[in-house]
Order: sequence, then structure tokens, then C-alpha cells
Amino acid sequence: MTKQPGGSTAAEPDQPAVGDSAPTTPGEAAPTADADPATVDGEAGRDAGDAPEDDGTAAHGTAGTVDGPVPVPAAVLLALLSLGWLAAMLWSTREAIHSAAVGVTAISLSAFALPGVISAALVAGAAFALFGVDLLAHRVGERATLRFVAAIGTGALIGLAAAVVVNLTYADNSITNVIAGTTAAAAIIGGAMAGARTAPVVGAVVSAALGALIFVVAFSQARDPLFNLFGAGETQESMVNAAKWVSRTESLLAGLLAGLLAFGYLTWARRRAAARGTATAPRWPAYLLAGAGPGLLLLLAEVIIRIGGRSLLDLASALSEADAVAQTSLGTSRVDNGIWVLFVGALTALIAFGRTLGPARSDDEPVAAGDEPAEDALEPDAAR
Repeated sequence: MTKQPGGSTAAEPDQPAVGDSAPTTPGEAAPTADADPATVDGEAGRDAGDAPEDDGTAAHGTAGTVDGPVPVPAAVLLALLSLGWLAAMLWSTREAIHSAAVGVTAISLSAFALPGVISAALVAGAAFALFGVDLLAHRVGERATLRFVAAIGTGALIGLAAAVVVNLTYADNSITNVIAGTTAAAAIIGGAMAGARTAPVVGAVVSAALGALIFVVAFSQARDPLFNLFGAGETQESMVNAAKWVSRTESLLAGLLAGLLAFGYLTWARRRAAARGTATAPRWPAYLLAGAGPGLLLLLAEVIIRIGGRSLLDLASALSEADAVAQTSLGTSRVDNGIWVLFVGALTALIAFGRTLGPARSDDEPVAAGDEPAEDALEPDAAR
């Protein structure tokens, strides 16, 4: 039997199949009954050779965030300032030793000036290592071993240069060798700290520590007026009490300055990284560590002094009973200063970070008119 169009035995193209939502055009496959309408609509208009567009998430893992090392703001400036501070400490120590009589006074002055040189070497080694790692970021990348090696190598260069300067410009004796060796070790240790992946935190620690060291030297101009303010008199007890209060005031102000500098630097680094899309915002532990970092550096410097400069401290303590008491008192004062700067700096940075956080919205709080979410964002299935 021949099938006629519209006959009873022919298929009825005018009647859509069960479950179809739209007629098909010639050359297009009809959607099946169980096909998702959203899928069908999304496929409409796409050519067979079209590929999905790359939104960047496949290469970087998260939209808007680029993987890779986070740049350190003002790395060159930090390196130059730290190197200048180290040079100033080495020059002032040399002038003090050469102006003193050879022997007893030179040993005492060397022991007194050693902490300043070691602290400056720690900061300079860390700052130049940050600059070196940041300069080689495109080669080192996220490889922790290469970052660590590059940081130690840069710190070793600074330590070697400082040791050569000490040996060439200072008097050739055992004191000079102790200062040169301890300074080189401090620079290498400082460079090793810059090998951490949290480079902006290390940069915040370096900037805050440098600011605190400069402040301590500048604060020496105000010590005499403060001695009188805190009741220093003719008796030894009054002078000791006044010295304690002056030292605590200096530590408190240095810690406050260190915490503010660490917070400011880390906030600057976060904004730059967010503008470039290279990292997410750091959380509160980063600010806590950055604020406590200068105090930790001072305590680390004291450890280096007591290990590397032990022979020099012993020589100074053996000069007389008064020198032994003075060296013990100075060592205790340096430890107390480091602890004060650590806790005050950490608390200051943490409080400053907390003040940048907005208030938490409760469930019962009404939502503002501009903050209402879109209807299709709340009910995607109904809007679809």
C-alpha cells in the first residue's frame, strides 16, 4: 500500500511527541523526552566546532586569583635602608673603638656596641634576601627549596661583605674577628628567614624592626630628661628605679611603633596584591606574627650575641666586677626589651587589624534595600 500524506497509516508529523516543548527545525535533532530544558536552551545556537570559553579558572584555580609568588612592596627601598643602617652601625662602632684607648676601654666599648651591629645585620640580611627572592620570583616561583637557597645565598653575600669591611677597617685583633664572624652569621640567619613563602609578612617584620631600631637610637636623646622625670636623684636606688622606668617607656613606645608599622606595611601589601589579583587577603594570624616579629628579631639577636659573641662578652666581664655587673644588667635589659616589643607590637597590630573589620550581621537584623539578593539568585529553579 502506498502511503499518502495525511493518510491513516502514515506518521503524523504535525503532532509533537510526548514531552516535547518546542518544534524542531530541519537538520536539528529533536530533544528527547527526558532532556533538561535548560540544557537544550544552552545548546541552542552553538555551532558544532565551538569550544567553551576559558574563564581563567583552569589555569589559576580560582576566578580572579592568580597563582604565584606574592610581590613584596618597596623591596628595593627596604634593602637600601637596611644596608645604610648596617653601615651606620659598623661605622659608629669603629669610631668608638678607635677613639678609645687600646685595651680595656676598647673591649668594653666593643661589647657595648655589638648588639646594635648584630640587630642591624639581621635586618639587612632579611631585607636583601627579600629583594633577591623578589627579583628572581619568575625563576624561583613557588619552589620552596629554591627560594630558601636563594635567600640564604643573598644573606651570605651581605654577611661576607660586612665581615670584609670589619676586617679591613677595624684594628686587627681578636675583637675584630669576633665582630666580623658574628655579623656574618647574623646576616645569613636573617637571609634564611626571608625564604618563607609569606614574603609580605617578612617584609612587614623587616620594616617594623628597622623602624624600632632607628627609634631606639633617636630615643637616647630623651633619656636624660626622662631620668629626671622619673625621680633619679643622688642615691643609687633612685637611679636604678629611674633607669627601669626609662627602659620600660622606651620598650613600650618601640613596640607600639613596631606594631603600627607592621600593620601598615601588611595592609599596603594586601591592597597591592588584591589589585593585581595575585593573592587573597591575609587573616589575623599574619598581622599577629608581623607585629610580634620585631620582638622576635631582638630576642634572636640576643641568642646570636650570647653564642657568637661569648668570648667578647667574657672578656668585657672579666675586666672588673663593675663591668661584670654592667654586662649582666645590659643582657637582662635587652631580653626584657625584646619581650616588651614582642607583646606590645603583636597586640597593637592585632587591635589595628580588628578595627578594620565591620560588625557582624545577625539573623534578626533587617536587610537594607540595596542589599536584597536577586530573586533568581534565591530561587534558581523557579526563575529557570
